[in-house]
This record gives sequence, C-alpha cells and structure tokens, in this order.
Amino acid sequence: MNYRIGHSHDVHRFGKERPLILGGVKIPYEFGLIGHSDADCIYHAISEAIIGALGLGDLGTHFPDNDSKYKDMDSAYFVAEARKLLANYRYKIANLDITVYLEKPLLKPYVPAIKENISRLLGIDLEQVNVKATRGEGMGFIGRGEGVGAECVVLIYKEEIIKKLL
Repeated sequence: MNYRIGHSHDVHRFGKERPLILGGVKIPYEFGLIGHSDADCIYHAISEAIIGALGLGDLGTHFPDNDSKYKDMDSAYFVAEARKLLANYRYKIANLDITVYLEKPLLKPYVPAIKENISRLLGIDLEQVNVKATRGEGMGFIGRGEGVGAECVVLIYKEEIIKKLL
C-alpha cells in the first residue's frame, strides 16, 4: 500500500455578529469566527491536510479568499471537494486526528456531533475520526480568548491493484 500523511493548522479570530461554527456545528457563544467563508477552522484544517497529503498545495490555492464565490461559504463545501480529490487520485482515508485550540466555549459537548459531521462528509467510519480540544492556559491569543485554532493530521492510502496473470 502507498501511504501519505498530511498536516494543517488553521486559525481565525473572534468577532461580533458572526456565528461560531466548528466542525459544522453552530455553537452558542457571544462571538463567532471572522473569515472570508464561514471560518470553520476545523473544516479548513481537514481540507488542507487532505490537499497536502495529496501533494496539491494548500487550501488558498484551490479556494482563494479573494474569490467572491467563496464569500460566507459553508466550509463543508471545502471538505466535500477535498473528498473528490481523494477519489480522483484513488486514495482513501485511514484516519484523521484533529486538535482544536480554544479557551472558551467548552467544546466537549459538541465533539460527538462534530465527529459525525466529519465522518459523514468524508464517507468514513466514526472510529476513523478523533477530535480533541485543549486550552491556551491564559497564554497567547488562544489563552486570551481572541480566537480559535485547529490542527489536523490525516493518513491516506492507495490500495495497489494487482493484476493476476492467467
């Protein structure tokens, strides 16, 4: 089998009058994330990690933030497009490991729904998706509650086709 690893890190700052959407889940909070799309940094990190594992650049290369087509776009679109790229190159996902960095709100109650959204969008089992969160312990922009960050590591593989000679 041919294995490849992708990694991505995405951050967005908090702002008023924006929804807080993480992993496709709208989370009640006084602030939302600022970005050209819906600023779902979990979905951005997943999409870019897959694109990187395929050796196809980064998220901005495929979906530039100066293209009005992507203004306020639901970031599930980027994940779905990354899944299409996987299929086009005949790769499958072995697993994803996602870390979310945020001081508030507490992410734990939303993790099951986030995992379900990811597994559904990518057409993989829940067991192939891990989501965890950690705080900034008062340090840096995360610790001061100024924004959210997410990292994703993805392992993909291509099953080799063996031709049998008769």
